[in-house]
Amino acid sequence: MTLSEEQRSLIEEFGIYQENNGFQPAVARVMGLLLVSDRPELTFDEISETLSISKSATSNSLNMLLNTGHIEYTTFSGDRKRYFRIKSSNWRELFAKKMEDLSHLNSLLKRVLEVRKRDNPIYDTKLNDFISFLDYMKAQMPA
Repeated sequence: MTLSEEQRSLIEEFGIYQENNGFQPAVARVMGLLLVSDRPELTFDEISETLSISKSATSNSLNMLLNTGHIEYTTFSGDRKRYFRIKSSNWRELFAKKMEDLSHLNSLLKRVLEVRKRDNPIYDTKLNDFISFLDYMKAQMPA
């Protein structure tokens, strides 16, 4: 598969973004490739060859993305290959999960303030500001 320089650059940029969010480099690039590819589905070999990553790294990446619900695969009659694609229908679920995670973090931070014995008004003010922001986001996001 041939990618433009702009597509390759965007895959790297997306990969770095996802690495900063905890993804492994190969996983991040596979996801980036599936997003920027001109074709909606790619085979295992196309992914491995296009990104110049080992079959093992490709397999591990695809399994992780499948298990976390970021991608899905389809098959076509008469073709034994699996074709992988971004699971774009689950963005609401992923966003709801992120909001749930932030809500949990907010609860933990409130407990931190309750149990801390240190007297650090500057730190406490910053922590309270963050807690207030998370409370605001939780209240406003449904709207």
